[in-house]
Amino acid sequence: MCRFLAYSGVPVFLEDFVASPCHSLIHQSLHAEEAKTGTNGDGFGVGWYGEKAEPGQYREIRPAWSDENLLSISKQVRSHLFFAHVRAATGTATTRANCHPFVHGRHLFMHNGQVGGYAAIRRRLEALIPDELYAARVGTTDSEALFLLALSHMAGGLSAGEALAVALNDALLLMQEAGIREPLRCAAVLADGETTHAIRWSSDAKPPSLYVCNRGDSVVVASEPVDAARDCWQAVPPNALVTVTGGSASVSVFEVGLKRAA
Repeated sequence: MCRFLAYSGVPVFLEDFVASPCHSLIHQSLHAEEAKTGTNGDGFGVGWYGEKAEPGQYREIRPAWSDENLLSISKQVRSHLFFAHVRAATGTATTRANCHPFVHGRHLFMHNGQVGGYAAIRRRLEALIPDELYAARVGTTDSEALFLLALSHMAGGLSAGEALAVALNDALLLMQEAGIREPLRCAAVLADGETTHAIRWSSDAKPPSLYVCNRGDSVVVASEPVDAARDCWQAVPPNALVTVTGGSASVSVFEVGLKRAA
């Protein structure tokens, strides 16, 4: 499983969470504590919002712990909203295009988890992506497919939370039709530069880990705590949606049905 974090609040340098803390994301790339494997060395990425509406992005296939450019960028880039992700591949190639976070327009997206039996439904899942968004698909992961599907549902008028639920429902229906018994597990974060939406959900009782830390002037959502302030970090309950705007976070129920989308 991958590890990630999303920050929203007063502007800080990326290194304050990516590199400096005792259990920073770079540390987690070698020593994750709440993942199936402790090592997440199949590439990494950071995405951040600055002066423009569209986010910046840096992705690389080298392990996060061995990339000096990541350290340099983290020391220099300051942002009010940024993502960082270290990858443990689950069946797709280790390429830059498959590293998170993904960017389209003003949106950032990253994911930890897996669509069960993805290889068997990949072509049908991709066929649900509208042509204008499919042209933006450059990788092969289930994560990017879910991102583009969610964007298509948002373009149809759904809220971000609703769009993520319908995108997961699209995949779940295809899995059911294909007779796939493997679960769909998902911890994911979607942002537009102002609001961040994070979900923790699975079709079984084992969703990927996810925590939220409200610091008063900022909120951090992460796969696991990045520092020793354990009293701040609260586990997000299963089947939940976390909505973050600035330094404020709210948690609501996140539901995915098995009804065919209209």
